[in-house]
Amino acid sequence: MTKTATIRARVEPDLKQEAETVFSQLGLSATQAIRLFYRQVTLQGGLPFAVKVPNAETREALRQAYGGEGLTEYETLDAMKAAHR
Repeated sequence: MTKTATIRARVEPDLKQEAETVFSQLGLSATQAIRLFYRQVTLQGGLPFAVKVPNAETREALRQAYGGEGLTEYETLDAMKAAHR
């Protein structure tokens, strides 16, 4: 089938760069990755991954994390592991 349809989307430059870095590591171009995504959507009859609205507890945890609330800092990875044994 001839490929003549065009898709245009605006995304943040950092998101584009990060995604294209991953695509490159997978040996894919952005076009190939988008085609793969579309193919999986059609094969699965929906998004090829779970998309859920976070519950109240998760939303609160995200709000706190984004605000830097209740975070604990550790000097080393070993110190963090020891604190959670």
